[in-house]
Amino acid sequence: MDRKSLLKDIKRVVIKIGTSTLTHENGYLNINKIEKLVRNISHIQNLGYEVIVVSSGAVGAGMGRLHLKERPKTIPEKQAIAAVGQVALIHLYQKLFFEYNKNIAQLLLTGEDLGDRQRFLNARNACFELISKDIIPIINENDSVLTEEIKIGDNDTLSALVASLIDADLLIILSDIDGLYTADPRKDPEAKLITTVEEVTEEIKNMGKGAGSSLGTGGMATKIRAAEITVSRGINMLIANGEDPDIIVEILNGAQVGTLFLPFDKAVGSRKHWIKYNSGKHGKIIVDEGAKNAVIAGKSLLPKGVTEVIGDFVKGDVVSLYSSEDKEIGKGIVNYSSSEIDLIKGCHSGKLEEILNEPEYLEVIHSNNISRN
Repeated sequence: MDRKSLLKDIKRVVIKIGTSTLTHENGYLNINKIEKLVRNISHIQNLGYEVIVVSSGAVGAGMGRLHLKERPKTIPEKQAIAAVGQVALIHLYQKLFFEYNKNIAQLLLTGEDLGDRQRFLNARNACFELISKDIIPIINENDSVLTEEIKIGDNDTLSALVASLIDADLLIILSDIDGLYTADPRKDPEAKLITTVEEVTEEIKNMGKGAGSSLGTGGMATKIRAAEITVSRGINMLIANGEDPDIIVEILNGAQVGTLFLPFDKAVGSRKHWIKYNSGKHGKIIVDEGAKNAVIAGKSLLPKGVTEVIGDFVKGDVVSLYSSEDKEIGKGIVNYSSSEIDLIKGCHSGKLEEILNEPEYLEVIHSNNISRN
């Protein structure tokens, strides 16, 4: 099937713009290219597409603004430079989009925002409201407040999570490479572009190994990780070269450019997808063989199957489920705190009342709240 047929029902599009697309090699913002990107994005919105932008470039813009030649290494340096750069970046976007009579909004997110269910839903509702008013959300990771514990890490992953957040039809990742190759085309002249990926296999993952650019934080490996997240939610994803911003319109017109990752036929539901990919890991629950088999078979986790509780968490947190062989089998939303589960582990459900007085649930984690690996 040709691209035009595959993408004919696309309505809502997330466009991720990488640092290498936004900046010159010296770190300064490439104003000419950004203007062309803005023009193309405005054009497709005029055609009726709903557009959300995930934009890198805050650190790169800050480096240019402060005349730095190398990326900062410490977290405080990155935070400060990102704070400077984000102002310059969003100001430029606002000025350019205004020329095309478009309104924009800025959303700065962290892993903690997407990992907490209520904050996730708040961000989702905010995006839907903006889209309904023809306002273009411009989203970036909140680099100025990031720590290792709450960062998503790269904007390829962020764009995939945003695509899931707002139920997109297509994620376009604009980078400094034409797409996924059989090998690194900068090193291997025999490398061939893969136009379509129907399944993200281990072979595909191995093709993506390698470093990113000096300004960005991602490489092809992070883009393939983004594809895993995206296609499992039933969303198309396409990697293309952003050197010529007109490629955005070409993609939506069905041009055979870049690498298209096709979505799963049976997509994971929104809630379980959030559990698997968006949620922060607050702890671990180790289960016995019987509970492992029950969870894999789609059943709830009962107290009897719990052998160990690791970490400190509260009711409603998402924790990882591990087998006795120390292999993660899934993640789930707990009905009890870590201290309560520690009290009832190994017990039959009929004895919960003796231990907890008035237990609210018979299950440690209900099957509806488990995302299995």
